[in-house]
Amino acid sequence: MKMNYCVVGTNDMAAARTFYDGLFAPLGVSGFSPVERMTYWLVEDFAFAVAIPFDEQPATRGNGTMVGFCVGTPDDVTAFHARAIALGGCCEGAPGARGPRFSAYVRDLDGNKLCFSD
Repeated sequence: MKMNYCVVGTNDMAAARTFYDGLFAPLGVSGFSPVERMTYWLVEDFAFAVAIPFDEQPATRGNGTMVGFCVGTPDDVTAFHARAIALGGCCEGAPGARGPRFSAYVRDLDGNKLCFSD
């Protein structure tokens, strides 16, 4: 079994699109919006989206929720972490060895927690 996709909420689609377009740009992945309330980034074996909640209530971050991205090498982890911070994200854990993985943590502009690992 593999994960099909992941969606996180946003209260500002334009800001979220700018953040994730910048984050995923080195992978050659750009977002598209088939509907106004969602933006998708899709490639083979990868599907991620941000959405304005369907129930029209404010998007909130999940307590204990985290989205993990396997980005390659420790150098890639460090680069993704730095890129996310430069795009306005907040550091939640600097790049470093954690157990058997090298990883780093950030929060996006809406407070969603992301992990980059090797």
